[in-house]
Amino acid sequence: MEYISTRGKVEPLGFIDAILMGLANDGGLLVPKTIPQLSTETLQKWQKLSYSELALEIFSLFIENEIPRAELKQLVDDSYATFRDEAVTPVKRLNDGTYVLELFHGPTFAFKDIALQFLGNLYAYVSRKTNSIIHILGATSGDTGASAIEGVRGKEGIRICILHPHQKVSRVQELQMTTVDSENVLNLSVEGTFDDCQRIIKELFADVEFKHRYHLRAINSINIARILAQTVYYFYAYFQTTANDPGAKINFSVPTGNFGDIFAGYLAQKMGLPIHKLILATNENNILERFVKEGVYQPGAFRGTYSPSMDIQVASNFERYLFYLYGEDAEAVTALMAQFKAEGRIVIPADKLQAVQADFAAYGVQNEECLDTISSYYKEYGYLLDPHTACGVAAADHIAADGEVTVALSTAHPAKFDESIRLRGIEQTYPQQIQALFDKPQFQTVVGGSNDEIKDQLVTFF
Repeated sequence: MEYISTRGKVEPLGFIDAILMGLANDGGLLVPKTIPQLSTETLQKWQKLSYSELALEIFSLFIENEIPRAELKQLVDDSYATFRDEAVTPVKRLNDGTYVLELFHGPTFAFKDIALQFLGNLYAYVSRKTNSIIHILGATSGDTGASAIEGVRGKEGIRICILHPHQKVSRVQELQMTTVDSENVLNLSVEGTFDDCQRIIKELFADVEFKHRYHLRAINSINIARILAQTVYYFYAYFQTTANDPGAKINFSVPTGNFGDIFAGYLAQKMGLPIHKLILATNENNILERFVKEGVYQPGAFRGTYSPSMDIQVASNFERYLFYLYGEDAEAVTALMAQFKAEGRIVIPADKLQAVQADFAAYGVQNEECLDTISSYYKEYGYLLDPHTACGVAAADHIAADGEVTVALSTAHPAKFDESIRLRGIEQTYPQQIQALFDKPQFQTVVGGSNDEIKDQLVTFF
């Protein structure tokens, strides 16, 4: 399996070189040169596999023999042994038409653990095998940072620096990152938004000389390993949901801001998983909803919401979808991204918009609607949704048709967003691991939002 850039100026890479490169050296994003195609027979064989067994099969398609199967199995087993539920990502039925895929049973109570436990172990494996230095640089809107830090804290040969927007993540998210006291962890609290943090990361990775000099590696979803790991739970949830109803039309409703989680579903669909609808759920920062409905990709004014991990205007994985929308034409993608950089917007023609609307449905959830959904599902089903999951459930309620089954991705444990949930008078008990955070000292540095200020911190740390 080889990996190529969406902008076409990087020679094909093997899997390990691809995950080490992170952002492609031409500024694009790496994608598989070919997408594995799965037969009905293969899907049937996979139907009763455990989560770890299924992950091994899917990873093997994208890694082939670059990592020996026995060693890959050990990496997978080690990564998912840290989860609190034996099923890793259990599926819970709320009613006949709505299921929730619980992705928050990892060590930091967020869906990012599913990819980042694996990627952390993978980086440690590569560091050992190649005797190389791994310096991880990432940005977070809340959950990626804690998951990434948990995945590599204390690991030999790895140092990690995470940028998060100052006072724009939930209190629990902040504590999960900044209470880690480890020599190989640096938390930078950036004065600005997540989009500012993400822009800095992409620009520093685009500085190829700086990236190579300081051995920078990516942990954000610009890294293709993140996307591949997230495809697994679409297969797993589909198999669980159709076990008693093989003919069911299965939708997935995905809360998304960075387009990574729903792109993983798109990739699973392109591999042959018969997903009926991919529903893209946003909050009031609804640039992606507008793109699906109108064909215009243009950031608007930033809005702080009750679902802060989705308070994103520029979706870092959007370029991967453009690559497939434009028939894997790297020149067309390069031109579109140059246009976006120059003009701040992309407008696609009517035939492309028709293709987008065949791939996705979209719905932007307003702030009060998010809280209303939390309240109504708690009252009717006794099930507490976090505000991001509530956006996914609200979008499913709005878009799914009668007779369809929709699996809403539950991206975080509600305890991570108690500030929002308390607004509706709902009290919850924190898991012990989260409660313990409030008594720990914090370790973080508040910095301005310029590239040079971040570079100064990195040079000292790395």
